[in-house]
Amino acid sequence: MNLLTPIFRSATNSFCKTLACSASLRQYSGFKIDNLDHFVITVKDINKTCDFYSKVLGMEVTTFKGNRKALTFGSQKINIHEHGKEFEPKAHLPTPGSADVCFITRENLNSVIKHLEENNVEITEGPVDRTGATGPIKSVYFRDPDHNLIEISNYTQD
Repeated sequence: MNLLTPIFRSATNSFCKTLACSASLRQYSGFKIDNLDHFVITVKDINKTCDFYSKVLGMEVTTFKGNRKALTFGSQKINIHEHGKEFEPKAHLPTPGSADVCFITRENLNSVIKHLEENNVEITEGPVDRTGATGPIKSVYFRDPDHNLIEISNYTQD
C-alpha cells in the first residue's frame, strides 16, 4: 500500500456517494425534463454561421426580437450569440468553438457524406458506430466555421 491509496479510496468513495446522491435526486426531484427546446452557440461571425448551417445542414435562419438570429430545425432551434455581443442571460464563459453537438437525420449517411464533400466540408471522423440517447447510431464528424464539433447520425438496428 502506498501513501496515495487512502486518498484514492477516499476520493473514490466520495465520487461513488455523489453518483448515488445524483441518482437519488433524479428519481425524487419532483419534475422531469421532457424535451430540448433550444441551446445557444457563441460564434465569431453570425453571417458565416447562418450560411453554413442553412447551406450545409438545411436549417432555416430566423430573426426574432432585437434582430437576434436562430437556426431552426424540427421543433428545436439554436440561438446564435456573437462573441463579445452576447445577450443576457448568457453562459459563464461564452466561447466560439466550444460546442459538441449530435444531430439525427433519416438521410443515408453516404448521401450526407457526399453532400458534405460537395460543400467542401472536411470529415474529421466516420462513419463510426456510437451510442445515441435511445440506441446505437452510426455517425460522421466535422467542424463548423467556429470549429464546433458537429456529429450527424442515423439510428441503426441492433
